[in-house]
Amino acid sequence: MHNNFIRAMDAHIHLDQYTPEDQQKLLSEAAAAGVSQVVAVSMRYDSTLATHALAQAYPEQVIPAYGFHPEQPLPSEESIAELLHWIREHQDERFAIGEVGLPYYNRIEAEATGQSFELEGYIKLLDRFVQLAHELDRPIVLHAVYEDADIACDLLEKHQVTRAHFHWFKGAPHTVDRMIRNGYFISITPDVCYESEIQDLVRAYPIEQLMVETDGPWPFEGPFMGQQTHPKMVLDVIRVIADLKSIPVTDAASILYNNTVKLYT
Repeated sequence: MHNNFIRAMDAHIHLDQYTPEDQQKLLSEAAAAGVSQVVAVSMRYDSTLATHALAQAYPEQVIPAYGFHPEQPLPSEESIAELLHWIREHQDERFAIGEVGLPYYNRIEAEATGQSFELEGYIKLLDRFVQLAHELDRPIVLHAVYEDADIACDLLEKHQVTRAHFHWFKGAPHTVDRMIRNGYFISITPDVCYESEIQDLVRAYPIEQLMVETDGPWPFEGPFMGQQTHPKMVLDVIRVIADLKSIPVTDAASILYNNTVKLYT
């Protein structure tokens, strides 16, 4: 693929989870390859501060998102109040709300070992973040898959938030239809290169509502086995999406890039 014609963005990466040396190296190599910007998401308060520092250090390349990742124990009221206060204090800056959502994988793991799992607290917390996205008029980055996506859709509709991005999404056809109708975006990871479920999703979802992401440093299989997850991998994702949509790679790249710019800038 001739990258000199390609401009791309990595719409979802945990940049703060890389070493400082790797952060600099990845951003520099990504820019050289045509991946001009990344959306760097946060896990909780300390991660939010780290992501904010990265956005200050690399203002041209890093679009930050601040939130609390749901695949961890619920925070205390004190710590969530601290995070929400901090986000509001910085509302004159550019950022998204995220990564927020519901703990599908932890819940499935708990239920598989016979443990009870209380989802209600996570739903209430997500409700507060959706409300915050509405209040500050920011895009929101969601970790909500399968049946959890329906709950997230309920909250987005309740608070009239339309600038929603479901990252690494998987879900039932009726949920996919609902998300398309509501204008929500999804982002596709490198697993589209070897996962038929994700390839089917790309075929079903309008390219005007698609973006590409790595979710780095999360590792991938197939052709990426054993490699450090790099923003440049979105170029492979673009190539596969172009193939699945039967359009030229340059056209796919342009649409996917413009979608991300539209949502995040």
